[in-house]
Amino acid sequence: MRIAILSDIHSNIYALDAIIDDLKKRDADLTVNLGDILYGPIAPQLTYERLMEQNYTTICGNQDRQIYEASTSEIKDNPTLQFILRDLSAEALQWMKELPPSLQVTDDVFLCHGTPNSDLIYLLEDISSGRPQLRPEHEILNLLAKIRSKVILCGHTHQPRSISLSSGQLVVNPGSVGLPAYADSEPQPHIMETFSPHASYALVEKGKGGAWDVMFFKVSYDTENAVQAAIAQGREDWGFYLSTGRAG
Repeated sequence: MRIAILSDIHSNIYALDAIIDDLKKRDADLTVNLGDILYGPIAPQLTYERLMEQNYTTICGNQDRQIYEASTSEIKDNPTLQFILRDLSAEALQWMKELPPSLQVTDDVFLCHGTPNSDLIYLLEDISSGRPQLRPEHEILNLLAKIRSKVILCGHTHQPRSISLSSGQLVVNPGSVGLPAYADSEPQPHIMETFSPHASYALVEKGKGGAWDVMFFKVSYDTENAVQAAIAQGREDWGFYLSTGRAG
């Protein structure tokens, strides 16, 4: 079985279109989308409409929740969120509200955005230094809690990564389709960088012997439209992230 893995599109229709085109060459049996889909200053509604043309198995991310759970004061203080809510249709908001937070998609494969129990916690990365470092294995196993699936697919950090655990489990983060770098102040100040503007996704494939192969793809696209859309919404920081894959 071959599974294509997308995550963290962040309203970047231009990157998503490049990934959709690239996927035509991959013969995936299933494509999954791990959340943080429409939050961003680029093209939320167009991204939603494009995704409705696909047959992707999709879960919710923390910034999907942020859109539909935002309080009046949170919206007032966030011009990007104001733009998103103006742009999105009622149908798009309802679609996000109905997405599951995690999903056992096959006997072998489990989907989550952050960890199985939280869409806010990074499963694989420790950011206490301000930059991502791989967590000790015992911390990852504790965060997986009771999940015993052979393959765990997660997103949230925008960092393409694959690790094998002593439990025999494989954890894969495909990186971000639409935002290759960012800076955040929560839960403490930190930056995530991939050092290139490429759109990222991954494939996992179960071989005849039962082992899973992992393939990462970095797809180039014309970032200028995405950069200009972000800058038009006052997000020069996103313009820098998108054009460089760097956050500082």
